[in-house]
Amino acid sequence: MNNQKCRNRFHKARGRTRIIQCIYVVGFMDLFGVSMIIPLLSHHVKDLGASPTVAGIVGSTYGILQLFSSTIVGSWSDVVGRRYSLLTCLLLSALGYALLGMSTNIALFVLARIPVGLFKHSLSICRALLSDLVSQSERPLVMGHFNAASSVGFILGPVVGGYLTEHEGGFYTSSFTCAAIFIINAGLVWMLPWSETLVHCNDTNSSNNSSEHCHDNHCHKSAQNGSYANDNSEKSSGALQNHYAGLRWREVSLLQPAWRQLSSVGSKIHMVASSDMWDLFLVRLLMAIAIMLYYSNFSLAMEERFSLKPKMTGYLISYSSTLGALAGFLVGPVTQLYRNNMPALLLHSTVLTCLLIFLYAAAPSVWQVLLTSTFFAISTTIGRTCVTDLELQRGGVQASGTLIGAGQSVTAVGRVLAPLLSGLAQEFSPCGPPSLGVFLALSAVGLLLIRIPKWDRRGMTKAAKLRVAE
Repeated sequence: MNNQKCRNRFHKARGRTRIIQCIYVVGFMDLFGVSMIIPLLSHHVKDLGASPTVAGIVGSTYGILQLFSSTIVGSWSDVVGRRYSLLTCLLLSALGYALLGMSTNIALFVLARIPVGLFKHSLSICRALLSDLVSQSERPLVMGHFNAASSVGFILGPVVGGYLTEHEGGFYTSSFTCAAIFIINAGLVWMLPWSETLVHCNDTNSSNNSSEHCHDNHCHKSAQNGSYANDNSEKSSGALQNHYAGLRWREVSLLQPAWRQLSSVGSKIHMVASSDMWDLFLVRLLMAIAIMLYYSNFSLAMEERFSLKPKMTGYLISYSSTLGALAGFLVGPVTQLYRNNMPALLLHSTVLTCLLIFLYAAAPSVWQVLLTSTFFAISTTIGRTCVTDLELQRGGVQASGTLIGAGQSVTAVGRVLAPLLSGLAQEFSPCGPPSLGVFLALSAVGLLLIRIPKWDRRGMTKAAKLRVAE
């Protein structure tokens, strides 16, 4: 009987592996489709007869909607389950891009951006789903691979979009192609083996100790690698039962009345807002603005400082973007090198990023800019993964959608502030934006130096309580 349970758990772990691989494909196709459209939006608005001011207002619509909807949609995915929320976001995003393909005036263009601004959170829900599927120690590796797959799509998409634009009606063709990609993604999500990822309550209730389900080391390892909880979850059958019962409830909670769903969403958002995670969100905000300031006037600064032609600047940006995509595969090995000490890794990556921004601002030649761009792409990729992982560690995977959504809202605030700060800094010097970025990154380093010892003390206290509970 134990062998049968071992085989069942092994097959469920294989099902979770297939879902993880499919989510990588969804992430790649998502940003591939979006990046086909992004470079063409400003040209299309101009072709529709919009003035620069109107084009700026229309362009900010998406960012403002994302700012307010990220946390809400992420929390909603915690309430109704990843499957239904992800399908809803993909289908409504497809509707938005289809409407974009039919936009022949400014009003239709704005209308098309509304569903995309409200529901284009498919990547955030994918990250929340991945955090549900893997253990805490595996999460940085899986998140790094997902970010790498998505970044590759973002690099390849503009190439296809630019090719389609050369033909008559190219923007409309690109928009409908993007809509079709989102529909294909929705079909892929619908066909995923979701039932294989769930451990039924009967399995967990049949024993007071989860280790009794299987005595074989290989089978126990396979079950752990596909579990939804953290590394300590197998030590407590009660925690497993509560967690899986909550998971099962979320899968059917879409049938609940709308008012109850809204109440649950509100309670989760309030839980995150009242938590002691302001330091992590502030670090995310400071580093997001610093990184955006680095890129804000990159092309103009290269031309003014080194007389570099736009074509060569484009090659340099493509080189940096490619390295950023490949750096996703380094997150897992680097995390293992640090023995999953994410606070230390975040501190070191932040210090490195700050140093690289300073070297870029003071670079005497293009070759030093090339050198800083090489390591900058790696440090920022690792830093983003560290921040997300720490948010999930401190907030708990039960609210992973809410936490990831809140992080995206904080980043959206940075997108609003960065252009304003960049414009003000450029009034003084072409090196003004990265110089301001150095100051903000230094502030983040100082904050981490103050707060990390407190995180360590909390971790030690929590570990002591777990040992007492055993």
